[in-house]
Amino acid sequence: MKPNLQLRFGQHLTLTPQLQQSIRLLQLSTLELNQEIEQILQENPLLEREETEEPGAESAGHEGMTEQAAPGVEPAPAEPDEFQPAQDEMDWNDFGAGGGEGEDDGVMQAPAAATTLREHLLGQVALLPLSMRDRALVSTLVEALDEDGYLDQSLEEVAEGLEAEPPIEPEEMEVALKHLQNLEPAGVGARNLGECLGLQLKNLPESMPAREAARKIADGLLDLLAARDVGKLKKILHIDDEELRAARQLILKLNPKPGSQFGGGDTQYVVPDVHVRKHKGAWVVSLNPDAMPRLRINRVYADILARHRDNAGQLANQLQEAKWLIKNVQQRFDTILRVSQAIVDRQKNFFEHGEVAMRPLVLREIAEAVELHESTISRVTTQKYMMTPRGLYELKYFFGSHVATEAGGVCSSTAIRALIKQLVAAEDAKKPLSDGQIAEILVQQGIVVARRTVAKYRESLHIPTANMRKSA
Repeated sequence: MKPNLQLRFGQHLTLTPQLQQSIRLLQLSTLELNQEIEQILQENPLLEREETEEPGAESAGHEGMTEQAAPGVEPAPAEPDEFQPAQDEMDWNDFGAGGGEGEDDGVMQAPAAATTLREHLLGQVALLPLSMRDRALVSTLVEALDEDGYLDQSLEEVAEGLEAEPPIEPEEMEVALKHLQNLEPAGVGARNLGECLGLQLKNLPESMPAREAARKIADGLLDLLAARDVGKLKKILHIDDEELRAARQLILKLNPKPGSQFGGGDTQYVVPDVHVRKHKGAWVVSLNPDAMPRLRINRVYADILARHRDNAGQLANQLQEAKWLIKNVQQRFDTILRVSQAIVDRQKNFFEHGEVAMRPLVLREIAEAVELHESTISRVTTQKYMMTPRGLYELKYFFGSHVATEAGGVCSSTAIRALIKQLVAAEDAKKPLSDGQIAEILVQQGIVVARRTVAKYRESLHIPTANMRKSA
């Protein structure tokens, strides 16, 4: 074989260090951003934080790089721990509702972890022998978990927010979910209480007494257990009183909120990136100055560099890096502002009337509106928060799938969940509404929804079944 020379033409995208930094800053929460900036400030003498307003701060020599105020952090109201794994005397109605009084029942609790649930899981994902595509899907599911470790969106809803080539198949999402559910803590990634308990029971030794009976109860018989229908349970499971008691005690030792042990001991801080206010009849978004670092070029070192340009060396590189950081931080907040305003423009009915008026929204719609890629919108809406007259919301909260209406329109899944909550709150406690009855009411209101869809949304809201909600 003779050697030959061939000329080939092709295109490929090379990410410059500046672009890589810009993408990374978009992914960070406000607290993470300021932690990274603090580290850079220690390493780069050309960069400094402007702590207070100074006259003439925008004078020549700054090149317009003085930015916004130093970050202010306000603690979010701590939510009470609604459930603690209990002993045998636990009220099963509280268990089914995800509630309880949070009293000390003598069960040892895991100490609050220094890391968050998200960090704990992503650290495990990084060690899995997966392709980049599969690892990205598992990581996306991790981002979709709530604070208790539950996946309260359907796999279809999660996939809707992603853009990949080739397109993501349902089977890929199922595989990604299996990988997630194999991580620690056991039970994470469950779609409902039964699945959460089942995942934990699966991890127990097969030789453990009552394990199989407990798994069968978790897989569809929790209603009967909560109702203490001993006779029916024994008949279905073909077990005696002693075996049923052992299965019940085993289930009571499990943790229905596997994610609650992470970050539960320290005060959690959430800094809103933007504020939403109504001004002259329109909903307007503004950046939160307390969330924005105020950065500038250090004058002393800049003057030294100007006088010794021929021997600048490392200082010249650090000056360029400082300029990049200031520009990228400003671009990060500008992007958050643009995306937030686009979201508010499309969800103005939510701000006027609440969750029941939420409209369906997907990443693609916002991406087209602000002329950015969907992956950028995904980064911008994760761990970025909006303070509104209705409360504090993560930007991704405003995205959701849709259900058809009889009039030919669509209704968002968030609005349907809100309607379900309203119907349950107003129901007769002695005759609670079944999933089928709720579906019929929604159909009467023009929303075409199946009973199983109502059940899925009800479970995502951690609302127990009608039998468990019934009071004597």
